Amino acid sequence: MKRVLLGVLLLGLIGIPAFAALKAGEKAPDFSAKASLAGKEFDFSLKSALAKGPVVVYFYPSAYTQGCNIEAHTFSENKEKFDAAHATIIGVSGDSITRLNAFSADPAYCAGKFPVASDPDGKIAKSYALNVNKGPSGFKDTRGVEIDHDFTERTTFVIGTDGNIVATLSSAEDKISPAQHVEKSLEAVQQLAGKK
Repeated sequence: MKRVLLGVLLLGLIGIPAFAALKAGEKAPDFSAKASLAGKEFDFSLKSALAKGPVVVYFYPSAYTQGCNIEAHTFSENKEKFDAAHATIIGVSGDSITRLNAFSADPAYCAGKFPVASDPDGKIAKSYALNVNKGPSGFKDTRGVEIDHDFTERTTFVIGTDGNIVATLSSAEDKISPAQHVEKSLEAVQQLAGKK
């Protein structure tokens, strides 16, 4: 009986995430990264983006995977609404800048409307207290190309111009879909715009 209880306890502990994403009210870690907008590389700076308005930083597992494709497409469809709230969108993943150049320009996904940044070593994700895990061996994207980078858990942060996190949206904790990340982050930036 004791072995069974111990086994159940250990299984429960395995399911507990090692990290807990930063929460609303906490300071957002500043970062700079190689990014791509419409297939063109540039250096993204959170500090520079915050000088223009709130920033939505959304972390996703990998370009060209089902949920990430939906999320990118939904952000691109709603880009004008984010613009109206003076908000910048930046996607962050472990993808190489080469993969992101294609993804950012692809009319079915980012459609050249917002940038995506490369976090190949997971350093940015880890600074936001996110899990970064090795993907399954031989896993291929929706184009049939093998994915050779680590996956970051899907989490979105809405950051106010003061550099503080206004909202944290986690697929794992909040049980929300990729499209709901867009909907809820848009609501948060619209509320910020309404307070001005």
